[in-house]
Amino acid sequence: MNDNFFSHPTAVIDEGCTIGKGTKIWHFSHLMAGCELGEGCNIGQNVVVSSGVVLGRNVKVQNNVSLYTGVICADDVFLGPSCVFTNVINPRSAVNRRDQYQTTRVGRGASIGANATIVCGNDIGAFAMIGAGAVVTKDVPEYALLVGNPAKQLGWVSEYGHRLHFDESGRAVCPESKQVYLLEFGKVRTV
Repeated sequence: MNDNFFSHPTAVIDEGCTIGKGTKIWHFSHLMAGCELGEGCNIGQNVVVSSGVVLGRNVKVQNNVSLYTGVICADDVFLGPSCVFTNVINPRSAVNRRDQYQTTRVGRGASIGANATIVCGNDIGAFAMIGAGAVVTKDVPEYALLVGNPAKQLGWVSEYGHRLHFDESGRAVCPESKQVYLLEFGKVRTV
């Protein structure tokens, strides 16, 4: 046990990682040199975090997730079991494209469901929710709810993850937090 973070004895942590206080790294996970994890993260079993990946504070990465170079997650992101991020649009085994890695940003508080795939170069907005098994092939707006393959927007969600139902004036209230949201010009914001 490190003084600042916990790592299971089977985890492999390459020299040169930055790991925030209170982070937990579980069985058989591999953190590659040059990755950065914020405070209070939880890295599940059998997770790969490649060089250059940046995770904010309190990011929860469930079992069997692959985070490849180019992925940047803001604070409070949830990554469901076995979700995958890509980093090259047209990979070929015989063609080296390491200089063509694309960046994918996941906004604060966003959740990505189990077995979802995020195609590189597409950003996920803050508090968006991506359904299990979805394949994201374009940018996702803040607070958007997407499902399917290819992923399509079904509606909007609150910061607590509840579906928002907007009235004729464009207002909605989260049933749990009672936070008020406004839908204007295809974008959602808190009031």
